[in-house]
Amino acid sequence: MAFLPGEPVHDHASGPGISPDIIIALPFAFVLAFYGGCAIIQWRRGRPWPWYRSASWTVGIVTAAAGFVGPLAAAAHQDFVAHMWAHLLVGMAAPLLLVLGAPVTLALRSIDVGSARRLSHVLNSWPARFLTAPVVAAVLNVGGMWVLYSTPLYDAMRASFLVHLIVMTHFLLAGYLFTAAIIPIDPAPHRAGFPLRTAVVVLALAAHGILAKTLYAHPPVGVDGLDAQAGAMLMYYAGDVVDIAIITILCAQWYRRSGRKLRGRQGAAPLAASA
Repeated sequence: MAFLPGEPVHDHASGPGISPDIIIALPFAFVLAFYGGCAIIQWRRGRPWPWYRSASWTVGIVTAAAGFVGPLAAAAHQDFVAHMWAHLLVGMAAPLLLVLGAPVTLALRSIDVGSARRLSHVLNSWPARFLTAPVVAAVLNVGGMWVLYSTPLYDAMRASFLVHLIVMTHFLLAGYLFTAAIIPIDPAPHRAGFPLRTAVVVLALAAHGILAKTLYAHPPVGVDGLDAQAGAMLMYYAGDVVDIAIITILCAQWYRRSGRKLRGRQGAAPLAASA
């Protein structure tokens, strides 16, 4: 499906059959319902799932869906500022909210033993270990942005609805992998040390900022200079808000872990003295 510049990308109201928006929204509705079902199972077992995790997951799903369906998604095909809003919501804000929802932990607690073992096997497989390594996740996330805006891929994304869906799906998955690698909440196959994760997130933040400045000075093909500057500024400043939130959570995790180690040493000292 291809579209000419200046034309509406897709008309969901015309023609018989099911609207494409409904089809695209189905995966989001499914994972939202699955999460809610698992939370209900925990409540019936007398182990209520934290409400703030459910709220984070729900808002994350809605935020991600806004970049795929609805007015923002439709405008993002031709308007660079709208595209940048969709990029920030799908690739940065939604992944952070979804990771904080701890979906893997909830699933492992709620599904049957056989399914939980299979899920654990997948999480511990070498592809999962490779993709969740902080360096690899950062390359997939930030590197994908550089490829999009420095090659003809962005122009192809504007011209093809299918390419647009593929790119936005990559943003969502890569953003989730990166966020989960830096601030793991769920059981993770590759839990790197805090120094490495800190270095990776700082370098990723720098690469993201450099890309925003590059777009400000050198707009992508077919993008007006003023629109490119507005989108680049949005990418730079709004992206920093999400990055600061990730760094804050990372520092809090590091602080808690250091505190537990210190308390462990203090508790072990009297035992060693008495022995």
